[in-house]
Amino acid sequence: MQNLKWKNNRVFITGATGLLGSHLTRQLVNQGAEVVCLVRDSVPKSTFHSKDPAWQLDQKVSIVRGSIEDALLVERIVNEYEVDSIFHLAAQTIVGTANRSPVATFKANIEGTWNVLEAARLHSKKVKRVVIASSDKAYGNLNGEAYDETFPLNGQHPYDVSKSCTDLISKTYAVSYGSPVAITRCGNFFGPGDLNYSRIIPGTVRDVLQNKRPVIRSNGLFIRDYIFAEDGAHAYLTLAEAMTEDSHGKTRFTGEAFNFSYGLRLTVKDVVQKVLKVMNRPDLEPVIENQASNEIPVQCLNSDKAHSQLGWKPKFGFDEGLKTTVDWYRSILS
Repeated sequence: MQNLKWKNNRVFITGATGLLGSHLTRQLVNQGAEVVCLVRDSVPKSTFHSKDPAWQLDQKVSIVRGSIEDALLVERIVNEYEVDSIFHLAAQTIVGTANRSPVATFKANIEGTWNVLEAARLHSKKVKRVVIASSDKAYGNLNGEAYDETFPLNGQHPYDVSKSCTDLISKTYAVSYGSPVAITRCGNFFGPGDLNYSRIIPGTVRDVLQNKRPVIRSNGLFIRDYIFAEDGAHAYLTLAEAMTEDSHGKTRFTGEAFNFSYGLRLTVKDVVQKVLKVMNRPDLEPVIENQASNEIPVQCLNSDKAHSQLGWKPKFGFDEGLKTTVDWYRSILS
């Protein structure tokens, strides 16, 4: 299989200022892609706007201001920038926010997805591949099994449902219209650039740097799978690079979904203890509030399909990624 090379490829990224999006954007820029990003909000502390020469992404890409819910704007970007490849990452990703504002979450995550897919369909002669970000949350609560891609999509709470719908709509465009769409389902991302301190890793690191006991909103026993943002970005590129045309003119992996994660089963307590160990503060016992609601108790992914069919392997892993992440927070918070 001859994989795609990114030099001079015209790429459209939604959600480029987010955690995963900034890492994906940097990897594409470093490989010579011509990147255009749809940006709704400017967050000065984000890595996308960092003045560090290793980042400076806002100086290296074309930026269009607006929201993913604006169908005409999305279509204009795909058309006027003559986009070859699309990575759709933009979403409202915070579970608590989704619980408080389900309609806004549905508009961003579901309507935003069909806007991207419809723009790609309208310009199908130019767009060669679309990678859509679903989530392990799209599977819903499946009794603690390690989900593989054959498991049903069964989201029940607002965020989870929005990702189940994202996934199904993407499949519809692939099956009904032959759109070259593939889907990613990843574990919980962490890494430099995550400014959502309601998440367990950023919140714990900030608490420790302030000499406070870290706070666990749940009972500490919820189990999650994780993936470092650099490994996640590499996973997205690996999938997109494999989406080339076969001998029949069909795009490989159209309509297929791939899990990407480490296959870990870490409780929230486990993660906090790992952070405390890296930061050499085992004395700061966490405060357990036991107040979380509308969250799935156990989630773990089986990524065998990505390993066998795409040849994807993580470059960092959890422990190395966590050390890098803690160092980044030290640099911006200390």
